[in-house]
Amino acid sequence: MTLVRFISADGARIVEVEAKPGERVLEIAQLHDQPLEGVCEGHMACSTCHVIVAERHAALLPRPSVEEEDMLDFAYGVTRNSRLACQLYTTEDLPELEVRMPAGAVNMQSR
Repeated sequence: MTLVRFISADGARIVEVEAKPGERVLEIAQLHDQPLEGVCEGHMACSTCHVIVAERHAALLPRPSVEEEDMLDFAYGVTRNSRLACQLYTTEDLPELEVRMPAGAVNMQSR
């Protein structure tokens, strides 16, 4: 299991969720009312599921694909640890994963 910790942009709200290996962070977020749209449903046609991965966890993740890096060019508030939640999966080797919602992100689906 992986403990996924979602932190609001201002740090005021933290939601912790247990996830099985192989679960996509975008789907975990949506199941637990986190403000990630992912309107392209993981097909990398948008950047609405942009999250910022905690420094200590970023190095444990596989490098983003060229396509993911290209999509991040369209995201607001990108940092060197920015990733698309539709491309992040939990693994047995990752006991926890902390992601922060970027400041200024707007969820048009009102989740």
